[in-house]
Amino acid sequence: MSGASVVTTTVDSAEAAESLAKGIVEARVGACVQIVPVRSVYRWADEVRVDAEWQCVVKTSANRVDDLVAHIKANHTYDVPEVVVTPVVGGNDEYLTWVSEETS
Repeated sequence: MSGASVVTTTVDSAEAAESLAKGIVEARVGACVQIVPVRSVYRWADEVRVDAEWQCVVKTSANRVDDLVAHIKANHTYDVPEVVVTPVVGGNDEYLTWVSEETS
């Protein structure tokens, strides 16, 4: 195991994504955040919806995941924000070292 994780969330605007991403990096709970426009289809309040969203893909150290999740929840506009954590099982050792250094 690399000791790194990828955490994803979605927000409702490019501005919200950039604000959340900057806060994550400034707080050192994530080393890097990639922002990707997506189209989401989901059920909310008994209605199937189709909306534009911006996915934030955060690279962090496994030991910072709880702090990152708390940061996302505290700074998110959704009632129930998506937060999904995926462990990284390998990759470029130099990059993963950088992720660790940036989140410590």
